[in-house]
Amino acid sequence: MLVRLQMLARLLLVGALCCCLLPTPCLSLAPYSVIGPGRIGSLLASLAPSAPLLGRGADLSSLPPGPIYLATRNAALPAVLSAVPAARRADLVFLQNGHLAPYLSSQSLSGNTQALLYLAVPSLSAAPVDGVTAASPEGLTAATGVHAGHLRELLALAGMRCRVLRAAEYERAMFEKLMWISALMLVGTAKGCASVGAAQREHGGLLDELLREMCEAVEEAEGVELGSRPELLARLRAYTDKVAGFPCAVKEYEWRNEYFSRRGCPVHQRLLGDCVRRGEFAFPVV
Repeated sequence: MLVRLQMLARLLLVGALCCCLLPTPCLSLAPYSVIGPGRIGSLLASLAPSAPLLGRGADLSSLPPGPIYLATRNAALPAVLSAVPAARRADLVFLQNGHLAPYLSSQSLSGNTQALLYLAVPSLSAAPVDGVTAASPEGLTAATGVHAGHLRELLALAGMRCRVLRAAEYERAMFEKLMWISALMLVGTAKGCASVGAAQREHGGLLDELLREMCEAVEEAEGVELGSRPELLARLRAYTDKVAGFPCAVKEYEWRNEYFSRRGCPVHQRLLGDCVRRGEFAFPVV
């Protein structure tokens, strides 16, 4: 009998130790809302059963307290902002790709929380692919602002990482993401590649040339130091490998590639011309 009791005690001890090693949900996570029921928005809302997930035309006048994650296309932002009560605008968290600074400044929202999502969700309800690579073991996703810590906790529930950055650090990271999405989409579209992985594999030299050109343009225009070119290129190559199946298309030009068009980047402009000739892109009518 004594032997059996000793064995049972050991089993209970091992079980307790194993439970301590398992990840546990963050029970103190503050309430939040998500606007935009696409792949990213659905992922974020799924991490807390009580989080409302709202779509186009929804009533935004009585959202719960806490962060309001905007997982919409950039073009939808004006409509969303007009529907959110003025008293809640400070809680808006912008997750969009592209150069948002001029628009946010025009809306007096420059101090709002912003995030750079280096992750891919292949389809609704699919497991997300995090931007953790050998070149960036800490992950590439980043956020800044009052709700940045909330986003870090939220993504941790899905096993993903998020860096919380100061404004100046975030600005550098934002331009790096802007260069990645603008360059990969552009080279892939201009060369008829089906995915960012194919663009990098088949036109890696051209990509490096374009990214170096973009770095120089950003540093000259913004006074931002983007750091070592080899390290930056290595980070972006590794992330491209991680999301290699992501399709190529020049989209949301006003928020992405227009930044480099305005600075007359020659390689960038030549590739845009190739996209026009292929019938894959047309400059927006002003």
